[in-house]
Amino acid sequence: MSGFYVAAAVATLLHWLRMKDRRLLPLLFLFTMMAAAHSFEWWHQWHYAFELAAIACGLALLPLTDRRRRRAAPRP
Repeated sequence: MSGFYVAAAVATLLHWLRMKDRRLLPLLFLFTMMAAAHSFEWWHQWHYAFELAAIACGLALLPLTDRRRRRAAPRP
């Protein structure tokens, strides 16, 4: 399972390098934290710490993907 998260993190990193969109950074950190969490056993204390960090990254991603805010932003 950890391999899927690593692959998603690499794909997100390559997309971020191409686009330079800051909204992709919380998604990148979410995939990285989930990969780190799945590298430990379920009972290990670091497993829970990395899962909490992934939850925090997911919550940071929510306001960045708000459609109302994106419509109000001026076009470059």
